[in-house]
Amino acid sequence: MLIYIHGFNSSPASIKAQLLGQYLSEHHPEIDYQIPELSHWPEQAMQQLCELIESAATEQVTLIGSSLGGYYSTWLTERFENCRSVLVNPAVRPYELLAEWLGENQNLYTTERYELTPQHLQQLVAIDCPNITRSDRYLLLTQTADETLDYRQAVEKFSDSPQFVQPGGSHGFDRFQDLIPAILAFADGRIELPDATPC
Repeated sequence: MLIYIHGFNSSPASIKAQLLGQYLSEHHPEIDYQIPELSHWPEQAMQQLCELIESAATEQVTLIGSSLGGYYSTWLTERFENCRSVLVNPAVRPYELLAEWLGENQNLYTTERYELTPQHLQQLVAIDCPNITRSDRYLLLTQTADETLDYRQAVEKFSDSPQFVQPGGSHGFDRFQDLIPAILAFADGRIELPDATPC
């Protein structure tokens, strides 16, 4: 099973989620691909994801976590033995970054309006993973021109894991489709990364 975990104020309609879905439908229709629409409450989002992973307890699950989804993926991979994660421009300390977003927010895709509160940040702190126990379960994909996150935080945190660090790009991860074969190889237990030529 592959599970795409979208980021803050995103949804299953995100570009990367759809690109991966299109590729799988054309080349690997046999793969079970899930894109849950997550609550803006971290605690509820994690409950949704835990239930989905537990439903596949007898199989290998690969999480593809983008931004905040990468932060969620890290906690889940540390908790569940059957999980591994591809982290796409992942947030490392979202409770710091999102402190600037307190107040009214609107989801970019669903147009849902909600209040981001200190309780949201507390729920994020509660699932922080300061220590990575199984570095082989992670593949980091990051671009150096990410305008939202400092890519060096993820490079440092996952220093013992395989990494694709591409010069240029953006927070949305330009040319994501070029990395889909590498994502599927990692889901199958292999590291097959292309050259990280400037984007």
